[in-house]
Amino acid sequence: MDIKVLGVGCPRCTETEKRIRNVLAEMDIAANLEKLTDIKLFASMGVLQTPGVVIDGEVKSQGKIPSKEEIRNWLEAKE
Repeated sequence: MDIKVLGVGCPRCTETEKRIRNVLAEMDIAANLEKLTDIKLFASMGVLQTPGVVIDGEVKSQGKIPSKEEIRNWLEAKE
């Protein structure tokens, strides 16, 4: 599973990455989690607001911090 957190380093982006890491650990899921900060890439990936979350090429969230429950649902759907 390939997960990308898109953001320029703001507290909301950092919290989003932290929540995803925590849920991955709680669910014992191995994934490639990467934080991207290049604004030029965001639009090409379909994300216009940060923080953005992209899982296996699919935009799951943008412009808000996803809840742990939302993250769990995304990961369960991928297993």
